Amino acid sequence: MRKRLYEIIEVASAGDRTSAAYDLFMIFVILASVVPLTLKSPGPIFRVIEVVATLIFIADYIFRFITADLRLGKGARSFLIYPFTLWAIVDLISILPGVSTLNSGFRLFRLFRMFRVFRALRVAKAFRYSKTFEIIIDVIVRSRGPLGAVCALAVTYIIITALIVFCAEPQSFGNYFDALYWAAVTLTTVGYGDLYPVTAMGRVISIVSALFGIAVVALPAGIITAGYMQAMEERKNQPADDK
Repeated sequence: MRKRLYEIIEVASAGDRTSAAYDLFMIFVILASVVPLTLKSPGPIFRVIEVVATLIFIADYIFRFITADLRLGKGARSFLIYPFTLWAIVDLISILPGVSTLNSGFRLFRLFRMFRVFRALRVAKAFRYSKTFEIIIDVIVRSRGPLGAVCALAVTYIIITALIVFCAEPQSFGNYFDALYWAAVTLTTVGYGDLYPVTAMGRVISIVSALFGIAVVALPAGIITAGYMQAMEERKNQPADDK
């Protein structure tokens, strides 16, 4: 019974229509629950949707909790580990803003209404039911070494560039944090223009930083694309290997 429940609530396997229907249903509920965020004053119908969606999310969370050992494969410890996993936290955060709607006694949870953006995380739940997103997450995990190296390179370059430009043009930047902000937006080629160097030396530093930023921004995209293509090729060849 629990094994079948686990198969249904996870991303649908090929030919499992019940699981596929569950995935589509959950995506529909998630999107419907986010609609009120687009309105300043949601009407009564949206309050009903909020209550129904919250109850469904609670049921989904319970289903995933009672099948945690099948997902994590660590026996009884799985039930202690699961609440602290990334997706479990996303699920919980998506539930909390709706708890006060179900029972006025949960007044403390009304504080979460101050953070309505938390409800937008319900969209992140939809990614759980996407095989493509599952592949991308797997690629990011497998490429964490190169991606981590690129991030470390970018952070180091931002710190050094900010220090150089701050020393070269102290009159243009009130403090080192302003220089860090300028270095970050320049490296990412955003360039808001609210802070910028005015001397020839400062502008040379800006040119070098912007050119370096193009390479740094392109590296993660190349790493993820290569990993994604490799993962797709592996999945394509998997049935043949199984035979």
